[in-house]
Amino acid sequence: MLDRLILLLLTMILSAALTAAMVMQFAFGEIPCPLCLLQRVAMFGCCFGLLHQLRASDSERGGGIALLFALLLLVIAARQTLLDIVPRPGHAYIGTAVFGLHMPVWSVVIGVCLLLAMALRLTLFGSPRLLPPAGRPPLARAARLLEFYVALICALNFGAVFLQCGFDQCHTFGYRLLT
Repeated sequence: MLDRLILLLLTMILSAALTAAMVMQFAFGEIPCPLCLLQRVAMFGCCFGLLHQLRASDSERGGGIALLFALLLLVIAARQTLLDIVPRPGHAYIGTAVFGLHMPVWSVVIGVCLLLAMALRLTLFGSPRLLPPAGRPPLARAARLLEFYVALICALNFGAVFLQCGFDQCHTFGYRLLT
């Protein structure tokens, strides 16, 4: 039960970070850069892996998917952070800082925390266990609601990226299909 609750909380935290990125994009007019978009893809991959693991009762495949996407997130975010760490013309951090950190640095923190949380989860709980029928419904309902929410923000993000990039290379100057 605690194992499933941890998976649910990790997914909620990731979906909150993705929601915050979308709110900043639309409310503050901050167009995400291509590397920021790749970080979002990696976060969505983590979410879908965690949601798959929530549904699985006999496999750690979803946890493995989440771990791979967390590693991808960490690589992409570390690359962007290292590219922008020294301010120079044309290569400053894009967007507003939240609590003093920009999106790539937050993504590094999120990636490290995800890897740590998943490693601790595997250390504490090992392989998945079947839950008793009485323990399933509340978590199952919350997981289904979260699945719907993650799919919704993923679709909204996909639509925004399509408006920004069309079928061409992405840029940070505006929404290509709206101009």
